[in-house]
Amino acid sequence: MGTTQPAISRQVRALERELDRSLFHRNGHGVSLTDMGQRFLTHAKGILHQLDGARHAVAGSEADLVGKVVIGLPPSIGQMLTMPLVREFRERYRGAELTIMEALSVPLQERLLAGRIDVAVIRNPVPSPLMTVEPMLSESLCLLGASRATRARPVAFRMLEKFDLIFPSAPHPIRSLVEGEAARRGLKLNVVLEIDAIANSLQLVAEGYGHAVVPFNVVRAEMSGAGIVARPIVEPTLGSMVALVTPARRPTTRLAGEVVEMLRRMLRTSLAPGKATPRPGKQLKATRK
Repeated sequence: MGTTQPAISRQVRALERELDRSLFHRNGHGVSLTDMGQRFLTHAKGILHQLDGARHAVAGSEADLVGKVVIGLPPSIGQMLTMPLVREFRERYRGAELTIMEALSVPLQERLLAGRIDVAVIRNPVPSPLMTVEPMLSESLCLLGASRATRARPVAFRMLEKFDLIFPSAPHPIRSLVEGEAARRGLKLNVVLEIDAIANSLQLVAEGYGHAVVPFNVVRAEMSGAGIVARPIVEPTLGSMVALVTPARRPTTRLAGEVVEMLRRMLRTSLAPGKATPRPGKQLKATRK
């Protein structure tokens, strides 16, 4: 950083005095961030990302798009779009940088609001005046179970209370949708495991530890190994909104604007409504170990 450790220590102490908060835990083994420090770091990274975008916005010629764009994708959509996004980006913007973050919808929305992401694909985003939300489609939900223990046919929503369920930890848009519908119908769901990593959840399903309720894109992306059957959830058929989300009150660089349009086009092609309805009893193929 071109400076000394005592100088950095003085700057950190001055920042803590200005904020009237401790940002670090200090002990004989070093330092670690406090909860307030972690919160401040998240905003600081967003500010630095916006500053970098401002520099690139006034650098270079109009014909030379430079800078960095950060895209946030949920794992199942990232599985389908990451490769085509990277290919087209590298072909069109050789002087620019691309970062793709994969995470669940709630962390993606938090990072976008903190300024760390330029555009994100989010399921059922929580309304905010700080975001522009463009709904792309409503995708159906299905129940995944081990093929050796699951019949290949649609399942009525009311039957979900009879299954051991694996869900991501709350808050999560799909979980909130399912639990909200269950509460309206007076159903008590049996959540036996809370697993945030989709790959681990699918492996547990395949090994018979429970069932998972997922959007059909998880099936279409073939994210799990063999031995899982997807059953459409009916009566009612629940839909999860997939939306393209951008900051509403943050300047958008020309590069980011073109990448948003690229992502919009790919979403419309890859997530066409006609492709988002599972066939009863679809068994997922092994794609990776």
